Amino acid sequence: MTSETISPIGWRPNRLLAAALPVLLTALTTQTPADELPRIDQRFVEADVEEAPAFRRHVVPLFGKLGCNGRACHGSFQGQAGFRLSLFGYDFAMDHESLTSGEDPRADIEFPEDSLMLMKPTLAIPHEGGRRMEADSWEYRVLLSWIQDGAKGVNKGHPDLVRLEVTPDELVFGQLGETAQLQTVAHWSDGSREDVTPLCRFQTNSEQVAHVGESGLITAGEPGDTHVVVFYDAGVVAVPVIRPVSESHGPHYPAVAMPTEIDRLVVKKLRKLGVIQSDLCTDAEFLRRVSLDITGSLPSAAEVEQFLDDSSADKRQRKVDELLERPAYAAWWTTRLCDITGNSDDGLVNVTPVRGEASQDWYDWIHKRVDQNMPYDELVAGIVLSTGREEGQSYLDYASEMSAIYGPDEDANFADRSTMPHYWARRTVRQPAEKALSFAYSFLGIRIQCAQCHKHPFDRWTQDDYRQFTNFFTRVGFGRNPDSRKQYAALISDLDLGKQRGNQLRRALIPLLKEGKVVPFDEVYVAPPRKQKAEKKGDKQSKQKAKKRRGGRPTPATGRLLGGDVISLHDLADPRTALMEWLRDEQNPFFARAFVNRVWAAYFNVGIIEPPDDLSLANPPSNRALLDYLATGFIENGFDMKWLHRTITASGTYQLSWHPNETNRLDERNFSHAVPRRLPAEVAYDILKQATAAEEEDAAARQSVEGRAIAVPGAGRRNRRGPGYALAIFGKSDRGSNCDCDRSNESSLLQTIYLRNDQETLAMIDRKQDGWLAQLAGNQQAADQKSKTGPAGDRQRLKKLRAALERLQAAGEDKKVAGVKKRIAQLRKRIARQQGDAPPNADTESVVEASPPIETMEVPELIRQAYLRTLSRPPEGDELARAEQHFEQAASGMDGLRDLLWALINTKEFIVNH
Repeated sequence: MTSETISPIGWRPNRLLAAALPVLLTALTTQTPADELPRIDQRFVEADVEEAPAFRRHVVPLFGKLGCNGRACHGSFQGQAGFRLSLFGYDFAMDHESLTSGEDPRADIEFPEDSLMLMKPTLAIPHEGGRRMEADSWEYRVLLSWIQDGAKGVNKGHPDLVRLEVTPDELVFGQLGETAQLQTVAHWSDGSREDVTPLCRFQTNSEQVAHVGESGLITAGEPGDTHVVVFYDAGVVAVPVIRPVSESHGPHYPAVAMPTEIDRLVVKKLRKLGVIQSDLCTDAEFLRRVSLDITGSLPSAAEVEQFLDDSSADKRQRKVDELLERPAYAAWWTTRLCDITGNSDDGLVNVTPVRGEASQDWYDWIHKRVDQNMPYDELVAGIVLSTGREEGQSYLDYASEMSAIYGPDEDANFADRSTMPHYWARRTVRQPAEKALSFAYSFLGIRIQCAQCHKHPFDRWTQDDYRQFTNFFTRVGFGRNPDSRKQYAALISDLDLGKQRGNQLRRALIPLLKEGKVVPFDEVYVAPPRKQKAEKKGDKQSKQKAKKRRGGRPTPATGRLLGGDVISLHDLADPRTALMEWLRDEQNPFFARAFVNRVWAAYFNVGIIEPPDDLSLANPPSNRALLDYLATGFIENGFDMKWLHRTITASGTYQLSWHPNETNRLDERNFSHAVPRRLPAEVAYDILKQATAAEEEDAAARQSVEGRAIAVPGAGRRNRRGPGYALAIFGKSDRGSNCDCDRSNESSLLQTIYLRNDQETLAMIDRKQDGWLAQLAGNQQAADQKSKTGPAGDRQRLKKLRAALERLQAAGEDKKVAGVKKRIAQLRKRIARQQGDAPPNADTESVVEASPPIETMEVPELIRQAYLRTLSRPPEGDELARAEQHFEQAASGMDGLRDLLWALINTKEFIVNH
C-alpha cells in the first residue's frame, strides 16, 4: 500500500505508518485485496485512529446510514430545529455549508468534541431525533476525526464513484432463517477501492421473502423471490434473493419444452425457484387471447370453428401473422402509443383553430406509421424532432399547408407530414421541466420528477442531473415564432381581423378556413441560442434594458444526458438531435428496454419491470437476462415492432394455460402461467358491441375500425353520451401525466352494474338494426312465413296428427283412427316429394323420422353460436345441458337466447383475457 493509493480518500502521509498497522492486520484476517481499503468500522475501532475521513466518501453516507438526512429528520424540506441537510445527501456544497457556517455551526472546528453534530445524536444534549450513536462508537470517531481534520468539504477534483460492487451478486437460500452477509466495494475514478459495507443503506423489496439488517445481513423468509437494494453515494445495486417454493429446483427440475430463447431464459429463472410451468393453453384459449392482445377484438364464431378444425402444426404462428395485417392491429397499437406519448384532448385545447382536431391529427399520424410498420425509432424521431414547419419551409407556406388541412381540401392530410409537433404543443408541457418529465416517461420509461427537488430516493438522479437534462428543452417553444411575427401580422391584416386575440381570434378563423382562406397558425419551433454577453459598466436600470433587448436570460450552454455525456447545446441548431442520437445508441439503457417492457406488460399483465414506466435501479427487472435479450433483439432487428409481437407470441411462455399448478399458483412475476387480466376499457367496450352484433355488422367491423373504441383518438373528455361513460368506468387512460398509471385495469362495482343493467348494454343486446338477436328474429319471421305451405309447416301438422292419433287409439275410437292414419300417410308422401329425397312410392316413415323437429336442431346450434361469439369456444357438456333446460322453460326460443347472451357477457370469462 502506497501513499498515492490512499491519499485521495483522506489519509495523512506523515502518519501513514502508525495508521497502517491496524489496517493491515485487519486486512490479513479478512483477506482484503492489497489495493482495497478495508471497512471503516474496522479502521475506526480504536480511539487513537489517525485517519481523516472524506466528506463525500464517509461523512455524508454515514449521515444517511444514521437517518440524519432522511425525510423524517433534517432531510425534510423544512429541516429540523433550524438545521437542514439535502435529502439523502448528494448536495455536498449545501450540506457542508449547513454543517460549518453560521454563528453556532454544527461542526465546531475549534472545539471538535463540543460539536452539536456529535452531542445531539449521542444525547449529550437533548435531541428530538433520539439517540443515533454511542460516544465510543466507530461512527462517533469517524465524525470526530473529520471535524478535527478541519471539517473539509468536497474539492473540485474529487473522484467520482465509477461502480458499486456487491457480493454475492445473487442469493439462493435453502431454508427459512438462513443468512448471508453482503459486502460492498466502491470503485472510484482515481482507481482507488474501499469496502463501504458499513456506510451503505439496505432495503428489501419484500420483507416476506427476505429481511435485511442495517449491516447488510440478509435473512431468508418465505419461499419466493425479491431483491435487496444497496445504496451508497450515487450507486444503487439490486441483489436477487431467491428461496425455492418446491423441491423441484436446480438439478431436480423436470425436463420441459423450451422452443424459443424467451422460454429458455424464463425457465432458467423458474428452475432456481422450483416453479414448474403450466401446460400449454388450448387452441380456443390461444385464439381468443392473441386476438384480443394484438387486435383488441374477439375472433368471429366462424373464425373459431375454422381454427379449431385446422390440424396444421404452424397454425398459431400463421394466425399471428394474419392478425398483424388486420386494420384492428394498427388501430389498437396506435392507441397504445397514444397512451405512451400523451395524446389528450384536454392538453391540446387551442393547439389548432378547430377544436378536437389536434387529437385526431396525432392519432392519424401515428396510425399511418404503425400501419406501414415504420421502425419504432423512426416513428419516435418524427415526434422528438418535430417542428411546425417542414425543413426549409417558410412561414407563409406553413400557414397555407395547415389551412389546407383544416379547410375544404379533402386531399390534404396531417398524417402526411414528416413530423408530429402536437407532442410539444400541449398546454401541460409548455415549461422545459414539464417537457423533460414527459420525455422521460414517454421514451425512457423513467420517473425523474423526484429529482426536481432532491436526490431521487430510488435511483442515481440528483437535482443537478435533472437540471442538466432539462436544458435540452429550453429552446423548444410553441406559439408565434419570433422570426415570423411580420408574416403573422400581415396575414391578420389581410384577413381584416383587427386586434382580435385568443378565443375570439380562433372563433373568427374557423369560418375563414371553411372558405379556403389562408389563416395564421401557431407553431412548434426551436429558438436560436441566446449567449451570455459581457455587461458594460452602468446602473441597474441600463442593465435591465440591455437584458430585455437581448430577449431574456441566456439559454444553457450545456446539457447532460441521463447517466451519459455532457453536450454543448449552443453548437446545435436543435438540442433534441443529441437526445435522438442518444436514444438510438445501442448502449442506451432505457429506450429499447422501455418499449419492449411495455409491450411485454400488455401481453402478460405485468412487465419484466413493474410498473413498466419505472425503470429505476431500485426497481430491477424480475428477469434481467430476458429483458436484455428482447431489447438487444429489438435493436438488432431495426426496431421492428412486428418482430417484437411475433417473437413474444411465438414463445411457449406466452402460450401457457392460465390454470396453475401447486408450484406456480402464487407466481405473479415470473411468467410460469397466464394471468387472467381485465380487458382494457376500449377492448371491453368493443367486444360487447361485437358479441351482440349481427354477423354482417361484425364482419364490417373487422374490415374497418371506424366507430371502434380502440380507434378513439384522444382522451380526457368524458360524458354520458356515446362510449365515453363506459370507457371512463372501465379505466381508459386520461393521459393526464404520461404515467402508465393513468390507465386502470382494476375491476369495480360500476363495471358490474354497467354490464348487468345499464341501458346502453341492454340496448346493444336488443338493437333492432344490426343486432344478432334482431337478425335471428328476422330470419325466423321469414321462415315462419315460408313454413305455412312448405315442408316445415307440413311437419308441424304431421306432429299434431300423430298426437291426435295416440289420443284416439287410447280412447278406442276406431273410425276416427282410420281417418287420421289416412291423412298421415298422405302428408308423409307430400313431405317426401317436397324434400326431393325419396321416390313417390318409397317408405316415407323412415324419411320423416330421419329429419328431427326444427326446435331440436336449432337450439343446440344457437347455444353453440352464443358461446363462440362471446367466450370464443363451444359450450361444454354441462353448460349445454343447462342452457337447453333454460330454453325449455323460456316463453320462447328468442327469450331463451336473449337470456343466454346476457348471462354470457356477464361472466368473468367474457370480461377478462385468459
